Amino acid sequence: MAGKLKSLIEEKGVLLADGATGTNFFNMGLLSGDAPELWNEDAPEKVKALHQSFVDSGSDIILTNTFGGNRHRLKLHNAQDRSRELNKKAARLAREVADAASKTVLVAGSVGPTGELFVPLGELTHEDAVSSFTEQMEGLKQGGADVLWIETMSAREEIAAAAEAANAVGLEFIFTASFDTAGRTMMGIAPSELGQLANDLPTPPTAIGANCGVGATDLLFSVLDMTESGPTAEGGTIAVIAKANCGVPRVSGDQVLYTGTPELMAKYAQLAIDSGAKIIGGCCGTSAEHLVAMRQAIDAHTKGQRPALEAVVAATGELVNQIAAAKSENDDGARSGRRRGRRR
Repeated sequence: MAGKLKSLIEEKGVLLADGATGTNFFNMGLLSGDAPELWNEDAPEKVKALHQSFVDSGSDIILTNTFGGNRHRLKLHNAQDRSRELNKKAARLAREVADAASKTVLVAGSVGPTGELFVPLGELTHEDAVSSFTEQMEGLKQGGADVLWIETMSAREEIAAAAEAANAVGLEFIFTASFDTAGRTMMGIAPSELGQLANDLPTPPTAIGANCGVGATDLLFSVLDMTESGPTAEGGTIAVIAKANCGVPRVSGDQVLYTGTPELMAKYAQLAIDSGAKIIGGCCGTSAEHLVAMRQAIDAHTKGQRPALEAVVAATGELVNQIAAAKSENDDGARSGRRRGRRR
């Protein structure tokens, strides 16, 4: 039986995911260094208010406030023994908002990285990672999550451990990576490798994709690489997710500001559709206002020709990862054909 996410993709074609959690919480009073996950108990009305703003903006998917909800991240706040409890509370808050909506809204249980390095570079073992993820995911399932949203990954080992935990818990899952280091993840995964990595798992995810990173243009570049061929190509078995930061992050004093306007994020959403993405949302800096523009852009758009990189840059700004840009100029004829907008 198809999972709820796969069924909704088949029904609607393109889905709008939500926006940022942490950056919006900072605007609602969260202090730097505080754990957003503790708000699931200490400020549940603020958590629900953010979810509600996303639903009101047209989101089909809302992510739980649990990105750092594993025991390793919670240890930084002396809450390592509360992972299951806090994740369950978070999923219930999102579930209440989703169930009150006038349309189908899915609750995605956000599962971020542990923040630890795997052996031999660090001390994290595969077994410990699986155990930590399983504990978190069981809480999300008990709270009513529809799908497990494994996000901002950078290491193959961590993706494999999270996928194993998702299978043990028995929920549909997706995973995304952040290609923020010269066009690759911090641990060296290229966007073009992600589809095969997913296909090699014992149970492939419903969708994979890119999130966060260094801006909309770079993320679209990653999506184009992912949808070039294989299980994430047009008509493939795995859908693609685009969840870009709202423009490019700029540091101003002790603040990180994002340059993206609603108009830019609307252009990004339409280019993401043309690039082959089926689920489109915003990451850091993305507000309800941005999502309204993205919803309108998605609803008004008919999927067009695969965009050339030049068209993406013209619409959303220059690439930040110039190393990746230089690489694209030296690629073989097949890839350069894709850059020129070859229809698939």
